[in-house]
Amino acid sequence: MTKTNPIKVAASILAGDFGYLADTAKKIEDSGADSLHIDIMDGNFVPNLTMGPQAVAAINRATNMFLDVHLMVYHPFDYIERFVEAGADNITIHFEATEDVDETLEYIRKCNIKAGLAFCPETSASMIPKYLNKCDLILLMTVHPGFGGQEFMPEVLEKISFTRECLTKVDICQGGMTAKKDSPEKLPPFDIQVDGGIAPETAKLCVKAGANILVAGTFLFKSPNMHEGVNSLRGL
Repeated sequence: MTKTNPIKVAASILAGDFGYLADTAKKIEDSGADSLHIDIMDGNFVPNLTMGPQAVAAINRATNMFLDVHLMVYHPFDYIERFVEAGADNITIHFEATEDVDETLEYIRKCNIKAGLAFCPETSASMIPKYLNKCDLILLMTVHPGFGGQEFMPEVLEKISFTRECLTKVDICQGGMTAKKDSPEKLPPFDIQVDGGIAPETAKLCVKAGANILVAGTFLFKSPNMHEGVNSLRGL
């Protein structure tokens, strides 16, 4: 396995109370989570509707946390500027939601924020390698996108391992990495994020497979103490 970044927890505000966004954002901040994950759903790409740029801006005013915005929307390019202006620090788009993956990722980076690319569970892992040098993180959905509280899909673990292994093989990454095959220690750390059904047991499986950013919502908000819940995901 290549060198990875420290294990981080991204708390999903989707599982919180939308009537008290500011208070919920503050609760996440106080929990010690590394970032605040915001799911944006359009009712088309996924069968659910959530919030828009104004709500993200309100969250941004309520906290100094890193805002990790996950766009589950068709034609994400059309929304990039609005979410950047709202305060997004990372914007993740879905491979399945646009024909302009390269152009959209490039534009996000031009806005001086991080760019992520998400893949649904049923999408072939063979689609992943060509984008490793075009984004800052890969998000592998461990549930079907659109709703919180779903059960973890263990079949995605193999995709996590495959993605991490790709970072040690220049030929698989199609020139995206500069280190030689026999020098994996020279490769830069790369973020692999997982989202869906994350709790201490499934977090361990994901980390062992190569993930280093754990998105959790239902588990954290149901924990008696969110701070302890965050630490349990980190394995502390």
